[in-house]
Amino acid sequence: MVTAVSLVAAGIIGYAALSTWQGSRPWSERLTALSGVTSYTSADWLTREHKSGQLTYKITPSVGGNHNSAWQNCTGDVYDAPIAAEHATHSMEHGAVWITHRPDLPADQVQSLADRVRGLDYLMLSPADGLDAPISVQAWGYRLTVTSADDKRIDDFIRTARINAGPERGATCSGGITATGTTPRDSAGM
Repeated sequence: MVTAVSLVAAGIIGYAALSTWQGSRPWSERLTALSGVTSYTSADWLTREHKSGQLTYKITPSVGGNHNSAWQNCTGDVYDAPIAAEHATHSMEHGAVWITHRPDLPADQVQSLADRVRGLDYLMLSPADGLDAPISVQAWGYRLTVTSADDKRIDDFIRTARINAGPERGATCSGGITATGTTPRDSAGM
């Protein structure tokens, strides 16, 4: 009995120590340690200039780079059609996590993603054409692809990258573009 209690106590103490150590690691290390996350933070194209019109991104969906001056509203917005990468990229610069899914993702999985996003600042969800996986989750400089909305790594990615990954972390997510469509709009078109 004493041995069993000792083993349980050692397990609890070990788990607490591991959790404390994990929590003390920088957020970027915790994010890149997450299985399936790709970091683009050292890429020379991860620039931050405001440029007008349609832009070309090295990674689709975008994980950062030059973008339009207007951002996509990212206050827990769930978009039912694709949005302009130029605006979503600006939102990620502010610290938003942009979750995208294939348009043919089953409705129950889209609903599961929407439930995670709706009403939470620095999050947005939209369908996107041409994804190489059913679901792609991106923050400034990072990307995770998964096959199911039930994948726990989505929550881990959001918890770790949201606000933290944005080079302008904490800049507003409200007052942005709310329209859908992949053609970027200038600030007057909001």
